[in-house]
Amino acid sequence: MLTTRRTLLAAAGLAPVVAAWPALAKYEVTLTDAQWRKKLSPAAYKVLRQEDTERPYSSPLNGEHRSGVFSCAGCALPLFTSKTKFESGTGWPSFWAPLRAAVATTTDRTLGMERVEVHCRRCGGHLGHVFDDGPKPTGKRYCMNGVAMTFTPRAL
Repeated sequence: MLTTRRTLLAAAGLAPVVAAWPALAKYEVTLTDAQWRKKLSPAAYKVLRQEDTERPYSSPLNGEHRSGVFSCAGCALPLFTSKTKFESGTGWPSFWAPLRAAVATTTDRTLGMERVEVHCRRCGGHLGHVFDDGPKPTGKRYCMNGVAMTFTPRAL
């Protein structure tokens, strides 16, 4: 299992900052830690609220090929449609574009590299990372944790 950013910050003596993190950000959907734990499965909680990463090829959403919408497991905000999903070969559900105003990004400098972290715009939940090695038309690969999302089949 990967070490989370919060674990690294806590180990560096920044536990007060880590504990205050949810209070520092303003989101439309804001719950206490206890409420998030009650609402989410343990795996979804670790990814969405503690920035963990699920094992590759472990999510049923990786193989989801029906027409529909992928939404945040924390707040149900629609994030991606099946029209932008593609097989990246990485073991995580991948998309070349999110829905408009669905996600926000931050710079992630953990693990000795710089990456672009993707969050749900409405609840701040960690979804995954975006890379510049995706297909046209955007060239982006939104590499998402399946456990951080739900899928609703529907005609698009």
